[in-house]
Amino acid sequence: MNEWPEGWSNDSRGNRYGRGSAGAQPEGARVMRQVRRQEPSAPPYGSPQQGGGGYGGVPQQPSYGGEGYADGGGYDSYDSGYNTGQVYGGGPGGGGPGGLRERGPRPAPNWRKRIKWTAITVLSVLIVTSVGTYFWADSKLHRDVDLSKVIDRPATGKGTNYLIVGSDSRAGMSDAEKKKLHTGSAEGSRTDSMMILHVGDNGDTLISLPRDSNVTIPTFRGSESGKLKGPLGTNKLNAAYAYDGPTLLVRTVEYNTGLHIDHYVEIGFAGFANIVDAVGGVTIDIDKGFKDKYSGADFKAGKQTLNGEEALAFVRTRHAFAASDLQRTKNQQKFLAALAHEVATPSTVLNPFRLYPTLGAGLDSLTVDKDMSLWDLASMFFAMKDVNGGNGVSMNMPISGSAGGNLVWDKAKVQTLVTELKNDQKVTVSGN
Repeated sequence: MNEWPEGWSNDSRGNRYGRGSAGAQPEGARVMRQVRRQEPSAPPYGSPQQGGGGYGGVPQQPSYGGEGYADGGGYDSYDSGYNTGQVYGGGPGGGGPGGLRERGPRPAPNWRKRIKWTAITVLSVLIVTSVGTYFWADSKLHRDVDLSKVIDRPATGKGTNYLIVGSDSRAGMSDAEKKKLHTGSAEGSRTDSMMILHVGDNGDTLISLPRDSNVTIPTFRGSESGKLKGPLGTNKLNAAYAYDGPTLLVRTVEYNTGLHIDHYVEIGFAGFANIVDAVGGVTIDIDKGFKDKYSGADFKAGKQTLNGEEALAFVRTRHAFAASDLQRTKNQQKFLAALAHEVATPSTVLNPFRLYPTLGAGLDSLTVDKDMSLWDLASMFFAMKDVNGGNGVSMNMPISGSAGGNLVWDKAKVQTLVTELKNDQKVTVSGN
């Protein structure tokens, strides 16, 4: 009987390893390359140089975790890929189909860079929006009044003087709107309110000019014909506007006061109501309740928020008061200052859903002089806000009596007042 190793190696069925094998070498040597030693000239199995004996030259198989596997790519090396994150099939750190790629730590975000670019983006958006808003608003101003047509003008003084006019113009209003706002249907335009706003370094001053003021309408240059006309003599102040519009009104105010008017601003009935509605209403404290069927006013005493229709009734009412024109001018001052305060608040300026409708309603309704800029208009509103906040003076033109139903100005007080305004001094004169 042959010994098992020799019988195995000399088997007549061929040089096959195990039954049913089609290969000439053991499967481990043929396929499992990772368990073969990588020595280029390994001696035959069972040789003394191999350091291990076996039956008939068959080498003793290394144990799991043994030196051979650890050094020659055995099971320890095979498993080590899972332990270290090494990708198989592509060498250490390589990548192959179906392999596992080792990922390094994610880099920390550069917050300084992110903040820098965020700030640049926000600033760019603000600049573009601001510039776009400026040109949009500037294009909506109606610069229809040419003050260069006013003749014999007094010298300019310190500070800036605005003539602010509220007219009873019904242009563009439907019959339903006229009925709702109690405006009537009179043709043409008259001035329901006139005020001088002085903006200077020693406080702002708002002076109401009663429409029934007894004044002289002097010689003037016709706004349409360009020819000299007049004088028209003694008349009510609002007759100047009715006769030849804004330029004659400016000429009459300058002639009777000696004060240079730098800018002209006018708003009609509908525009006034639209601004109030766009800003969300204006809160005002009414000292004493009153009613007036002509203006539609019906107010109780106390603090309340007025919408556009109610606001127009408030500033137009005159029949409910004994001193009709003087009390109306006080109400007009009070409300316009409160409106300017509401327009200039952060809740309006910083809220585009209120700012743009307010600007649109206001700018569409304003008529200004040709030299008026948006900065001048903003200065006017902020000055009126200051007056409302107690940082300025609000008064009527000083009155000394009446003549033929018209109010006569106190000439001495008016002269002192005008001198103080020209020199941008603190106003010491009190009005009615």
